[in-house]
Amino acid sequence: MSAQRKDDHVRLAIEQQHVPLGGNQFDEVSFVHHALAGIDRPEVSPAVSVADGIAWPVPIYINAMTGGSVKTGAINRDLATAARETGVPIASGSMHAYFKDPSCADTFRVLRRENPRGFVMANVNATASVADARRAIDLLEADALQIHLNTAQETVMPEGDRSFSSWAPRIEEIAAAVEVPVIVKEVGNGLSRQTVLALADLGVRAADVGGRGGTDFARIENGRREAGEYAFMHGWGQSTAACLLDAQDAGLPVLASGGVRDPLDVARALALGAGAVGSSGGFLRTLLDGGVPALIGQITAWLDQLAALQTMLGARTPADLARCDLLISGSLRDFCADRGIPTWQLARRSSSTGSTGSGKASGTGAGSGSGSIEAEAEALHEMTGRTR
Repeated sequence: MSAQRKDDHVRLAIEQQHVPLGGNQFDEVSFVHHALAGIDRPEVSPAVSVADGIAWPVPIYINAMTGGSVKTGAINRDLATAARETGVPIASGSMHAYFKDPSCADTFRVLRRENPRGFVMANVNATASVADARRAIDLLEADALQIHLNTAQETVMPEGDRSFSSWAPRIEEIAAAVEVPVIVKEVGNGLSRQTVLALADLGVRAADVGGRGGTDFARIENGRREAGEYAFMHGWGQSTAACLLDAQDAGLPVLASGGVRDPLDVARALALGAGAVGSSGGFLRTLLDGGVPALIGQITAWLDQLAALQTMLGARTPADLARCDLLISGSLRDFCADRGIPTWQLARRSSSTGSTGSGKASGTGAGSGSGSIEAEAEALHEMTGRTR
């Protein structure tokens, strides 16, 4: 039954790639164009420091997908090959199937066998015991452990869990007991600021916001129901862009996944504060449509195009994108207003570093001046906030 469910997940996830539901709030994030901000391409580096003890050569990773059946084992083999050839980190799908049936171990272990020197993350759910978490890490010789949160999926899943109160103490227990960094991720419904703050207190190393916009697991599980009676849960949660804005200065490094479609979305997520950016559904579609060469080609192109964007924007490192000026519009701006997030500051942040001309300090870029403009904007923001 578990193997069939894993195969169903892949089939339904690919169907969503062909028939997406709703919009994508990354489209409501745009860069302010400063025509003299560019630098020279040789100055650009793709390396990132994701969190304490986690440094990656590139800011893109293949996020958790699958494993647990013959078909999904073959997918993991191909994903691992693409990761090896492009240098991107990779995460396994949930290893709960392995805990129930150790005979499927190789469908996960293949991630390490095909990618012996890469950064590999094991993945467990928040009900896993410390012993199971260690088993997952040992099986993959994992460099980090993902613990996924999926209350919406479990709620819609016919055979899903209905007891969630133990999740936080279990996360804290695992984070204190294992020898590798722990990253907690959502599976597509997003992490609120309150959740990120709570995770920081639980001792995890980073949080992957896993926002709405990519694979919708509530929609997948409803597709497994004969009557489809949980359609009202489709689209539950916050978008990845909203989560990144909500998590600013929450005291925990964040990663971004969910609805990432292209290198511009990667750059947007990095500019919103993500340490690195993951993709699952889009990479899976490329793999199944065109095979390993197509996925290697896509990842290579994304890395090259992201470097081109960094060059134009004057960002020597992916982290420097978080100094670029951003405009927030539409429903995402409404979200920020309701959550008390001052978007006007994002539109003017390069003025504090003077990084709008030739990659050097400049008094002629947007936001230059005595500071009175900033004070006026802040006063206007406070006034409009009171009159909403």
